[in-house]
Amino acid sequence: MSDRRKRLHELLLTLINKESDFELIEGDSNDLTTIYSDKDSEILSKVIERNRKIIKKYQALVRTAVTLDALMDSENEENYKFN
Repeated sequence: MSDRRKRLHELLLTLINKESDFELIEGDSNDLTTIYSDKDSEILSKVIERNRKIIKKYQALVRTAVTLDALMDSENEENYKFN
């Protein structure tokens, strides 16, 4: 694993550990193969919507880790410039 990838991984884990309400995606693929009533379909829609929101949160955490990594790189480059 490259140094940058390790650093991104560590940043992401730190951000995840800071989350007090970190949620995991729900799902059971066996349930997706059965026929649903209207009520079951509504419940499934809520699960899908919840999972979509969780994925957006994951994406935000990854973007934050990438941004922090880029800022760290730019700070390091500035510190090593000689005029």
